[in-house]
Amino acid sequence: SVSSPKMLLYLSGNSRAISYAGCVSQLFFYHFLGCTEGFLYMVMAYDRFIAICHPLRYTSIMSHRVCAILAMGTSFFGCIQATFLTTLTFQLPYCGPNEVDDYFCDIPVMLKLACADTSGLELVGFISVGLMPLSCFLLILSSYSCIVCSILQIRSSEGRRRTFSTCSAHLTAILLVYMPVVLIYLRPTSSPWIDAVVHILNNLVIPMLNPLIYSLGNQEVKSSLRKVLHRLGFLPEQL
Repeated sequence: SVSSPKMLLYLSGNSRAISYAGCVSQLFFYHFLGCTEGFLYMVMAYDRFIAICHPLRYTSIMSHRVCAILAMGTSFFGCIQATFLTTLTFQLPYCGPNEVDDYFCDIPVMLKLACADTSGLELVGFISVGLMPLSCFLLILSSYSCIVCSILQIRSSEGRRRTFSTCSAHLTAILLVYMPVVLIYLRPTSSPWIDAVVHILNNLVIPMLNPLIYSLGNQEVKSSLRKVLHRLGFLPEQL
């Protein structure tokens, strides 16, 4: 929703130019939605922790009011983070080359265009962009450590499998989201080719996979998928 519309315009033969305001908007909304998504995964991990480790208290802890506060909180802190990063990036003077070495505006490619020393800003941005995902990831890891301990205490293998299956989609989505963040923002040296490939995977491929990832927890979807694969000859008849 942030980078794809403009990219489709480029591919359809329109001008590849983007205005200064458009570039600011792209960078802000990219990090706003990205940070919000990171916080949302953390909230989802907490929700899974309550559901599995404290099932009898779930409805009282995760009330409608708490869910609403957590949902609004993810957007609020995402907006704060994106505002800080956007202000930090565009307070620099840009008086040199005006070609972005990517298909949308992001912090690493914008810093290359600045005609001022960006070493201090790169350090601040590195800490800011790295600290948020790392904090969220550590909290998610804490939640899943408790979840794994609870799952291991279940005696039946079927019960352990069913309990873990409720978290599989969330775990898959977390890995797909955090790996690109590490590759793009937390590497010591930047590579335009790697950054472009990871950005395409992160902005186009992974969002298209999300509906499939989350719907695979639904038994009806699984059954329909098996039937389709069986008709296409990818699965033997007994499955």
